[in-house]
Amino acid sequence: MARDETTPSAPEMSWFAWGAPERAEALAPGLRDLIAQVLHADVRPIPPVEEADVELPPSRLTDRLREAVAEIVGSDHVVTDDALRLRRSGGKSTPDLLRRRSGQADPASDAVVRPADHEQVRRLLELCTAEGTAVVPFGGGTSVVGGVDPLRGPFDTVIALDLCRLDTLVSFDRTSATAVLGAGLRAPRAEELLGEHGCTLGHLPQSFEYATIGGFAATRSAGQASAGYGRFEDMVVSLRVATPRGTLELGGAPASAAGPDLKRLMLGSEGTLGVITEVGVRVRPVPETVLDEAWTFPDFATGTEALRVLAQSDARPTMARVLDESETFVGAAMGGREAMPGCQAVLGFEGTEEEVETRAGLVRRLMTEAGGTRLGPEAVAHWRQNRFSSPYLRDTLLGAGILAETLETATTWTGLLPLYEAVTEALKGSLEGEEGGAVLMCHVSHTYPTGASLYFTVATAAGSDPISRWDRAKRAASDAIAEAGGTISHHHAVGADHRPWMASEIGPLGAQILRSVKSALDPEGVLNPGKLVPDPS
Repeated sequence: MARDETTPSAPEMSWFAWGAPERAEALAPGLRDLIAQVLHADVRPIPPVEEADVELPPSRLTDRLREAVAEIVGSDHVVTDDALRLRRSGGKSTPDLLRRRSGQADPASDAVVRPADHEQVRRLLELCTAEGTAVVPFGGGTSVVGGVDPLRGPFDTVIALDLCRLDTLVSFDRTSATAVLGAGLRAPRAEELLGEHGCTLGHLPQSFEYATIGGFAATRSAGQASAGYGRFEDMVVSLRVATPRGTLELGGAPASAAGPDLKRLMLGSEGTLGVITEVGVRVRPVPETVLDEAWTFPDFATGTEALRVLAQSDARPTMARVLDESETFVGAAMGGREAMPGCQAVLGFEGTEEEVETRAGLVRRLMTEAGGTRLGPEAVAHWRQNRFSSPYLRDTLLGAGILAETLETATTWTGLLPLYEAVTEALKGSLEGEEGGAVLMCHVSHTYPTGASLYFTVATAAGSDPISRWDRAKRAASDAIAEAGGTISHHHAVGADHRPWMASEIGPLGAQILRSVKSALDPEGVLNPGKLVPDPS
């Protein structure tokens, strides 16, 4: 099923920033000066060029190929105008935005193609394989790791396969508590459609406003309530995937021992093995009540130990995160609250009133025994209120000449604090110098019985060459992560940016297996070149 409209229902994001342009706010001069003092740096604004001045390479789509693609999707859905090609020229990392602000949009897709359904996607992949045309699947465009960069690899032509028309609730099974969703369905619309049946996915990553169901599956996304609902991959019960070799229908039964789980193989494949067109998911009833609590701990080590105790108990909140001392201080300052010493934890509970009260009571006892002091819900309310506006603040700071970027990883509980220290030292060492210092913040936002994630936020002066400045810092942090035994990505995915570290994470044989699978499903290598799959050494 697909919509008949010729344009997507959701508004386009800004071509040089995150989200809706009208929601961007200017940074007060006084605040910019204060930040500059903290960073010990001279900051200079980085305004974007005019859109008309962006250097967009001309489309290489031939008339013959355009006609062949139009026979499949209709001529209205083969778009080569500069405005849309610019908005499909990559994701939303700070380097992505810096390049566009400076007027560079190369690489860029040669066309944006909008199929209506699975069969059209399958036929397009068959055509592009025969014609030697690279295909980059495009959902919400929220990647911050180069996952949707229109790299053409060895091919002359590259198209952005925009899945925006695959945006329906395909089916709903109340008895089995499952639903099948189109891969191009934006997360807010998915919640609206499921809400009409009294259900929810409970998946709320920071990209929620623009990300798509297919993107969640292709990148193994994790939302803020993962402690209660699980990661997105835990919600997936079935997949429909188009590949250059045909269609894969994966999963459906609640469990199977019929060999390796191929569904899991496609989750996290980032459009390199096939194009996910439909996602079957487990749904939950919309919670009757939500209870939030903030807690304070003497230090980050004590706070992370408290979350370990929770993760290894049966008394888990729906949401649990702990902020280090720096992020606690900055969060309080931005919320207009008095900064307390130590670090803060944010907990949330969802369910029936009885379930919430029972779990909250058990958690309070464990948190108190672990050295925590219970606060009111005000800090959590401020966090929720500003949850989806942080990317706008990042872009506001960028316009003022201040880099604010994030990176994330995960490891075991035993390795968590050593990894935290290693990445912190790597970032400081690569950023502090003649062009100023850096403010580093971190929080734990996803916990498991065996370990947890670390999510770092970095603020530093852009300097004379901001892209190179951040690239040095990101490489230093990534090397530190690999050396300390962390994963190169907990939920941002691999894309092009993390690909150099994939072979060290999965080993030479693991890399060979990935290449073999890709060769079997995508023999000509047209699907999302330059992403995820390591090159032969």
